Amino acid sequence: MDNEAFFTQNGYIVFNDLLSSSEWKQIDSIYNAILTNTIDLSENRSDLSGKGRGINAVEKITQIMRPSDKIPFFKTSKLLKECTQLSKKLLGADMALDFDMLINKAPHTNTPTPWHQDEAYWPTMPDKRALSFWIAIDDATKENGCMWYAPKSHLQPQLEKHVQLPNGGALCCQWSEEEALCIPIAKKSAVAHHGRTLHYSRGNSTSGNRRAYILNFRPQAMIDLERSLGFDHTGKRSVQS
Repeated sequence: MDNEAFFTQNGYIVFNDLLSSSEWKQIDSIYNAILTNTIDLSENRSDLSGKGRGINAVEKITQIMRPSDKIPFFKTSKLLKECTQLSKKLLGADMALDFDMLINKAPHTNTPTPWHQDEAYWPTMPDKRALSFWIAIDDATKENGCMWYAPKSHLQPQLEKHVQLPNGGALCCQWSEEEALCIPIAKKSAVAHHGRTLHYSRGNSTSGNRRAYILNFRPQAMIDLERSLGFDHTGKRSVQS
């Protein structure tokens, strides 16, 4: 079965060694600088666990939205070009980059990212095509929080009961590992999933970070619609001029 057919049937697909070694080194360096605030992206930084707040708090699931707005490398990388082409093959020639983000699970934080569908975060749009490339900057294992997917869940209507964790944490819905597959991948590899595919990850019980870089694509017309509604994936309403 080819990639397009597998993705259409299951709602996710793995791409091994998608990221070149040279670009991995650049992202590794940039990522570490961001996590230590050597590069300050605090404006779009949050903790998806809803717990890493206050004095001496430790971020458990660091999320940084739209790093490419401040770091030119992300807008010119071969990785972006490759993912753009793959998104067009999987979902259509009108697919374009909507936004990117960084998500890191800190060592020994043991905090799961709950079951959810990405679509639950977004405005209602007439065209539901959406694709996320989850790119492993570290080896992603069951122990440090690799992705789990519910195959074929993208073929069903969106689950209605998504609730938000306290203190601005992640959205979540009810599902279980027994109804899903664990998808470990090596660093520099990626797994792409549909915006409606149910997914989650366990907490990080290891001594290292579990860093991921995510690129999100949808039809250009739907990106234009989002922006016209003031929605830019930063958690704030855009100022329309």
